[in-house]
Amino acid sequence: MNNNALTYQRFGEPDAVLRLQSENKGARAADALRVEMLYAPVNASDLIPITGAYRHRISLPAVAGYEGVGRVIAAPAAFGHLLGRRVLPLRGEGTWQQRVDCPAALAIPVPDEVGDTLAARAFINPLAAQLMLKLYPVTGKQVLLTAAGSDCALLLGQWALGSGARAVYGIHRSPAHAERLAALGIIPVAQEDAGAVCHVAATSEGVFDATGGALAQSLLERMPKKGVFVSYGLLSGQPFTLRHHYPQVHWFHVRNTFATLTTEQWQAEFQSLWPRLISSHSSHAVVWPFANWHDALTHYRQPGRVGKPLLKLTGA
Repeated sequence: MNNNALTYQRFGEPDAVLRLQSENKGARAADALRVEMLYAPVNASDLIPITGAYRHRISLPAVAGYEGVGRVIAAPAAFGHLLGRRVLPLRGEGTWQQRVDCPAALAIPVPDEVGDTLAARAFINPLAAQLMLKLYPVTGKQVLLTAAGSDCALLLGQWALGSGARAVYGIHRSPAHAERLAALGIIPVAQEDAGAVCHVAATSEGVFDATGGALAQSLLERMPKKGVFVSYGLLSGQPFTLRHHYPQVHWFHVRNTFATLTTEQWQAEFQSLWPRLISSHSSHAVVWPFANWHDALTHYRQPGRVGKPLLKLTGA
């Protein structure tokens, strides 16, 4: 079975090292599903590993991509009921390819009421937001988000408000995000307005930070001692330094968290996630043909981007 896949044989900038290659798919493992992919999104979590940031856990050559949606075309007998159904083929192979094999027990069935382009991005950002709010409750607290225009922060903000947060502030770099944040009840704060950023940090009991670097350092210097600072990304590419007078600092990695879940708990997380995701605002999808993957990556990097680039992998 022929299969087109975006692969990399060395670490580096994605545009330079990714190659769209056609190869024979080979045999499917006895306990795996084979899924014909429909869509897969472009996330920071897809691109950063290609640079070599996590080279200790990646064997080359590798297929890029961590999430997406597709239709089951082959399955073990015990999972025959999934044949023809849409699933999220997670925690197996890279998803930026036309056909993905994944452990059958870990594939997530997609409800009929969830559209393809929303289902394709139902893993990395939504699950991270849901798990963080479970681990670090925000009821009655003032919450501050960095990179507030990002997909994960948008969900964090909406769900924090739904969980009883007293107020949610969102630090953004582009004016394009301010109106959207305000419409969702998230109070926008321009990152270049140092005075406003410092003031909000000084009154926020909880911070969810996706940027790291100088901004994270500045927030930690001004947060209340009893606050909780959750670091879940380093979009700036720069770390921050811990100091003894800082509030509690926690590092959240969705991979480490879901690895502790049983198969039943893993499936249950998505059962509770689907209705939340359907009723929430998400960025509109901007679909790119698989052959135009370079354009999808360029679109992803646009300043002030409000659409979510998705690769159309097969005839969707």
